[in-house]
Amino acid sequence: MNYSVEDVYEIVSRNIKKYRKEANMTQEQLAIKANYTHQFIRRIEAPNVKKTFSLETIYRISVALNKKFCDMFAENDG
Repeated sequence: MNYSVEDVYEIVSRNIKKYRKEANMTQEQLAIKANYTHQFIRRIEAPNVKKTFSLETIYRISVALNKKFCDMFAENDG
């Protein structure tokens, strides 16, 4: 399947939000644990917002959420 860059950002964004909620973490808690601002995490998770974040960002968030890096790219149903 072919994905646009925007599709990949949306998949990652949805997974960050999903895994954060599964971990019973607030955006603020995730921001602190990953060493980012609350506003940055909020923008990453916000729907319909143009997203640009690095592989390092995805990695740091995956570590903060205790998830594998590749989990961030998995297509999930919800």
